[in-house]
Amino acid sequence: MTQMVGSSSSSSSWRNPSAENQQKYNLVELPESFVPTKEEEDLLQAYESLRNYEKEAARVKEQAAKAKLATADLKYKQSIATEEVNEDVIEPIEQKVKAKKRKKRPVGAPHEGDNHDENISDEYESEHEEQSRHEKREAKLAEMREELEEAKQTKEAAEEAMRAQLLQEQEAADIESGPSLKRKKMEEPLDKSALLAHLDKHTTPPHEFSKDLEIKSWEGKVLFPDSPNVSSWSPQSNASHPNEGALTLELPDFDISQAHHGQGNNTLAIKFTSPTDAKRFSLNIAGPDHADFYSVLFHFNPRALERGGQVVMNDKKEGNWGQGLNIPLSQLPLIFGQEACTLVIQINGNGFDVFLEGEHCARLQHRQPLPDGKCSLYLQFPSTDDYGSPESWTVYRVWWGNKKPMAKADPSGVPGVAAKHLLLPVRFFFLSYRDAYLSALCICLLWK
Repeated sequence: MTQMVGSSSSSSSWRNPSAENQQKYNLVELPESFVPTKEEEDLLQAYESLRNYEKEAARVKEQAAKAKLATADLKYKQSIATEEVNEDVIEPIEQKVKAKKRKKRPVGAPHEGDNHDENISDEYESEHEEQSRHEKREAKLAEMREELEEAKQTKEAAEEAMRAQLLQEQEAADIESGPSLKRKKMEEPLDKSALLAHLDKHTTPPHEFSKDLEIKSWEGKVLFPDSPNVSSWSPQSNASHPNEGALTLELPDFDISQAHHGQGNNTLAIKFTSPTDAKRFSLNIAGPDHADFYSVLFHFNPRALERGGQVVMNDKKEGNWGQGLNIPLSQLPLIFGQEACTLVIQINGNGFDVFLEGEHCARLQHRQPLPDGKCSLYLQFPSTDDYGSPESWTVYRVWWGNKKPMAKADPSGVPGVAAKHLLLPVRFFFLSYRDAYLSALCICLLWK
């Protein structure tokens, strides 16, 4: 939602955006039946508060700048007025001094060249006085500039001290009354429209999918969490077998004939995290007749300590595991010890395409026939492996729906993708003894 609100009374601004905003932000009107969640309402209120804070900060900054300019202008005018007064007072005095010097004559008869010497002396004294006056003026201006700079620094220091004091008081109030909204410090100065510009730089929360994944809510459904009171799932620490405390989800309306063409429900997206000290975790996808996952169509199992770390993908038919597809962890994006990871599994006519953080990591080709027509598949997050070894990870979100195929047109090089070999026909020639003898004789003659 682009239009933010601060209260329910102004909800029409984002439910029915104006024509200008529809064109500017490519928005559409929401249906009347749409009801925002509590998290969305909180986000809208937080955004409105941030906008108000930015407006108030801009207004205070503008007032401070205007006051600073007015003060500097007043001081400049005062300095100009002072200089003009000094010149008006000093200039008549200098003229009187010059007149007295001209009237003053030496005692005795005049000598030839006296007038010339007096003129040179007067010109020298005039130039000296002018230079002295200019130096005094420059010194006065430099002194005033220093005073202005000192006053400016003093004012900025006082503002910084006041700002620090207000922040300390606010933090103390937060500790007493609980958490509150705080503005994050940016590394570079903010623009006038900085809030929206910097929102995209924030990392995606662990319980949400990244916008780059382009998951559309109307093309699928969030299967987990299915309740506001549940935020995540982790295996039971005391489980003794895979099904004890396992999380099982139905993947409805799957049709392989549609999925083969990138239509219908074909994509499973999982947001999860696994701690640094975890040894393993896994998931299974099975058909309708799986008999408590005794048969599995697709098995995904990262193992941190086995053979230097690897991901094992496999299938299971009536309790018997097939030939595993093993991929070293060094060839994949980081899985263990990350704040959150995104796993995407797309089902198509070729098999199960696996993507980690948007990177096509592997393909497990279909080893068992998929059900014909529309049916439900089943997803299981087991608590242990077949030997009772505990699984360690946390699942935040599971989405099932339609998404256009993410694999490239030529996926060669992806582990598990079978290379297309050109099969050349083999022709067998049957020779008689006579033909064989003649052929050998010709070879010997040519050799000689």
